[in-house]
Amino acid sequence: MPIESDAHPVDLHVGKRIRERRLYVHMGQEELAEKLGISPQQVQKYETAYNRISASRLHDIASILKVPVAYFFLGTDQSETDLLAAELGTGVSNFLKSAEGQELAEIFPKLEDVAVRRQVVNLIRAMTAVPQID
Repeated sequence: MPIESDAHPVDLHVGKRIRERRLYVHMGQEELAEKLGISPQQVQKYETAYNRISASRLHDIASILKVPVAYFFLGTDQSETDLLAAELGTGVSNFLKSAEGQELAEIFPKLEDVAVRRQVVNLIRAMTAVPQID
């Protein structure tokens, strides 16, 4: 069992991303532990990289926290971050890095009415003085 200072940087990063996401969805260690069928101490050990996480456990965590498994690895390598920014565009990448951007990205698809979606986009455009694209 590695102690935090001996843990692999990727394990530290994954644990940090789990913690960040758990807090973002307002979930305590106890609740995540209960859903996983483990102790809160084990969740803490995962988050601090004291214990490594198996692939199946990481899959379960991703499912509970409603993110793809890849979410936990984003940013582990600068070239990966650069690739993501190139694929999505810097603006989209920066948007998704913010808590507000993540929240909007999660709730926007729940707007089923296309006209309402367009109104939301137009409202944001008007607030930022960005020209409208029809």
